[in-house]
Amino acid sequence: MKDTLLIKGGNPLRGKVRVSGAKNAGLVIMAASIMAEGETILDNLPRIRDVEVMIQILNEIGAETKWNDDQSLSIMVDPSQIKTSTCYELSKQLRASNLFLGAMLGGRGEAIVSMPGGCDIGSRPMDLHLKGMQALGAKTKIEHGYIYARVDKPSGARVYLDFPSVGATENIIMMAAKTPGLSTIENAAKEPEIVDLANYLNSMGARIRGAGTDVIKIEGAQKLTAGRYAIIPDRIEAGTYMISAAITGGEVLVENVIPTHLHPIIAKLQETGAIVEEQDAGILVKSGPYIQPVDIKTLPYPGFPTDMQSQMMALLSMGRGSSIIVENVFENRFQIVDELKRMGANIKVEGHTAVVEGVGRLCGARVKATDLRAGAALVLGALAAIGETEIENAIHIFRGYENLCEKLISLGADVR
Repeated sequence: MKDTLLIKGGNPLRGKVRVSGAKNAGLVIMAASIMAEGETILDNLPRIRDVEVMIQILNEIGAETKWNDDQSLSIMVDPSQIKTSTCYELSKQLRASNLFLGAMLGGRGEAIVSMPGGCDIGSRPMDLHLKGMQALGAKTKIEHGYIYARVDKPSGARVYLDFPSVGATENIIMMAAKTPGLSTIENAAKEPEIVDLANYLNSMGARIRGAGTDVIKIEGAQKLTAGRYAIIPDRIEAGTYMISAAITGGEVLVENVIPTHLHPIIAKLQETGAIVEEQDAGILVKSGPYIQPVDIKTLPYPGFPTDMQSQMMALLSMGRGSSIIVENVFENRFQIVDELKRMGANIKVEGHTAVVEGVGRLCGARVKATDLRAGAALVLGALAAIGETEIENAIHIFRGYENLCEKLISLGADVR
């Protein structure tokens, strides 16, 4: 039963909840830490399954890691004995394992990286990553499930991304940070996690300008000196707890957030009739009288995040009227639909579009988390449903939400 969540719905969530460090910023910064000279200390890192797998990969390639015993959730990384190849068994558990490609090429000049795994939410090819590495002088080949890359004469270059891929942008930034000359990434991804990576590298002596815009310029630095750095709060975890207030008819103050990162989510929540207030302590969300229908299109940042689409679908399935959701980023994001239907939702999918007819109320059922964010959406549906819901495969959810049960129980949820 360790992999199953049992949730009895119907309790309006009330109180305050503190958001943990950002999963997607933490993972890439952990990879980048192997480029530093000396011991890095990373603060505000969430103790979640994906971070634990990343630590195992770091240990496997020769880095020394240690959690600090205090409550700051800090980890020390010493990369002095690093090897330049990653383990297949660990890499297939985690999409972010591919971020060692740019870090190893930038820091060591060669990399053997297993093709990555992670949630089955659609195709996430490596071609844009490799295009960027090759532009900076790397020779690459894919054989037996591994990417082999090395660079003898790295030099800065201009890279245009056909799609603003977050992972490709991050890999190119890391390699370029120690590649001689000026590198420019055009049509770069603008996500806050990329800004956090650039800020971390700059704090060690890198010279990166324009992170958060679609043109990023990187002047290669000879040396990156390790230091201490705090990870930004997780905007997707924050958004999930914001929806938990709206879907259960409750009132929740979400603490430790950067409001600008949440503006796309705030705007859509307000359209559903929820009351959202930015306060000094965080963001307060109160449910409205009923859930109004809303149309959503997922887009790269600053558009509505694909990682919040499933959670909004759970909310809208309990609304009044018809909502339309267009998924423009990952084609397999609608696996959640069949599970929500078990709970009584009325959703029709055609290609990249889902039409959600609000049913007013969901009912408890036995369901299965197909991926991390679908799992979070099922938790939200279960919190609001009549009766008990049994969520199998809950291990997906623990990949991205720290102390989920404890946080929900503190808000008045019946979860075990």
